[in-house]
Amino acid sequence: MADASGTEAPKSLKTSDVYKTLTDLPERFNDPSVLKGYEKKPLHPVYQTTSSTYGGTAPSVHTMPNQFHGRGNKFTAHLAAAGNYEYHGLNTALDKEPV
Repeated sequence: MADASGTEAPKSLKTSDVYKTLTDLPERFNDPSVLKGYEKKPLHPVYQTTSSTYGGTAPSVHTMPNQFHGRGNKFTAHLAAAGNYEYHGLNTALDKEPV
């Protein structure tokens, strides 16, 4: 895709370009450039931790998973059909009166 100056925009490197991946790998794992929220924010030195340094690093093709095995929704479908649990026992708590 060309920009306003007529130059071609650089293509982002995909995980499948570097590593052997499954054919049905979701796009969020195959293209790390679609993940947002990794822009650098100034951190106060007192509150900076190694976890915030690690978590603030944008993912690359080398840190993205090359496999994805999604789970089915069998449990959730059964739970939705059965409904939520309702307690039918004796309520012995005192009623709270408004003050």
